[in-house]
Amino acid sequence: MQYRRLGKTNLMVSEIGFGAEWMERHNYEECKAAIDRAEELGINILDCWMSEPNVRTNIGKALAGKRERWFIQGHIGSTWQDGQYVRTRDVDKCREAFEDLLARLQTDYIDLGMIHFIDQESDWEEAINGPYIQYVKELKEMGKIRHIGMSTHNPAMAKRAVESGLVEMMLFSINPAFDLLPPTDNIDNYFAE
Repeated sequence: MQYRRLGKTNLMVSEIGFGAEWMERHNYEECKAAIDRAEELGINILDCWMSEPNVRTNIGKALAGKRERWFIQGHIGSTWQDGQYVRTRDVDKCREAFEDLLARLQTDYIDLGMIHFIDQESDWEEAINGPYIQYVKELKEMGKIRHIGMSTHNPAMAKRAVESGLVEMMLFSINPAFDLLPPTDNIDNYFAE
């Protein structure tokens, strides 16, 4: 495995990361086997944007005893409400979801605290000009996150965030389900009832 310095973090991460999204479909034993195999292959960075409680618990159990060998990306604003994922900037809901993430992953910090899913200018403005960003900064000051990152599917938003100087790294999806849409389209509109 080859490793690269991640953004401005100085973390040396594997060129291939473990995107744990599809672990929701698997039980603990399968989750542990996948994480163990990834580690055997030299993978040392895991993205956990999912808010579903069982997958977080399974990942936490699978990482038990080896937390220090993994860099974890945890998303601030990915919440579980009424049995399903909800993206929000509501600080109370973000706080509850983030504390749940720490507890279920059995850790007291996340390496990369991700400003979750900023694809539209309005998303950026809401996140950066309100209490949400203060909460993210507070998490970093308390050591609950070590670095601030951001996730997006939109090159314009990635550029804007990097130029702001706030984010230290960027998670940019290369996913046809999202990335073939024009950057001005809001994917949520495609699923509205």
